[in-house]
Amino acid sequence: MAGEKKEHELIVSVSPHVKGEETVSRIMWSVSLALLPAFLMSLYYFGPGALFVTALCVITSVLAEYLYQKALEKKITVSDGSSFLTGLLLGMNLPPSLPFYIPIAGSFMAVVITKQLFGGLGYNIFNPALIGRAFLLITWPKAMTIWKEPTAIFVALDAKTTATPLGILKEEGIGKLLEAFGDKSNLYMQLLLGNRAGSVGETSVVALLLGAAFLLYRRYITWHIPLSFLGTVALIAWVFGGKGAFFTGDPVIHLLSGGLILGAFFMATDYVTCPSIRKGQIIFGIGCGAVTMLIRLKGGYPEGVMFAILIMNCFAPLIDRAVKTVPFGTVKK
Repeated sequence: MAGEKKEHELIVSVSPHVKGEETVSRIMWSVSLALLPAFLMSLYYFGPGALFVTALCVITSVLAEYLYQKALEKKITVSDGSSFLTGLLLGMNLPPSLPFYIPIAGSFMAVVITKQLFGGLGYNIFNPALIGRAFLLITWPKAMTIWKEPTAIFVALDAKTTATPLGILKEEGIGKLLEAFGDKSNLYMQLLLGNRAGSVGETSVVALLLGAAFLLYRRYITWHIPLSFLGTVALIAWVFGGKGAFFTGDPVIHLLSGGLILGAFFMATDYVTCPSIRKGQIIFGIGCGAVTMLIRLKGGYPEGVMFAILIMNCFAPLIDRAVKTVPFGTVKK
């Protein structure tokens, strides 16, 4: 009858129909929190330089996003933590001894040019922090490749310049690397702890893995990209990384050196710039690992993680398209 409330009603609404508790802001701040152990270890080994470079990147990134959105009368989104995370990741990809203007320029490139001009969070094609670092490496190559020896607990602020483990391995071979660290077991230990020259984020592998475990536990990332990335690096290093014969390389050195752990868990897994389908993520990780080792073994740079992730960012949409699931009943053309 008219006016009576119906017991069963069909209500049609637009998707999504299931809403989770996680928000963009919560995820961004959680990833920043996961980087805290590694950042603290970088302060221990590199002292005020690491704090200065990273803080400058974070402040400039947040300020650049705020001023850009304010000038264009857009919604201010700095509270979501994405610009903070971009600055933090950029800072951890830089040497701890840079002059102030270089981190500022890199942060502007990462946030304004790479992210905001493409439409803001969710629309950028490439990882913003890595584009910022690539821009700095091209613009100031000398400053970006000067590395300082670790100076634990803020002592010896005038630390000597030296080469990274990957630099020594590429230019002088495994023998010189072992000579610098004493023996292989000590080399592995120092790489695990972070007592080696490199960027701010090339620090304690243990601390980075602790943060990665937190992200995996919270299901902010999955194993698909990191495991396929690291597995490919290990396999190629073992097969082709030795001198004079196949299957004589040392995969452990390649896994623990450079920015591999930081890149595999915290940068290659960026939601916006990696494939969304699990099968595609495995392909993406394999591609990242293969390009990384191609550059490490045959390229002009001792490290290839940054270039590998940026190159594979280009292919992420194509990979998703190639591996997408065909709906039931649909006939492939």
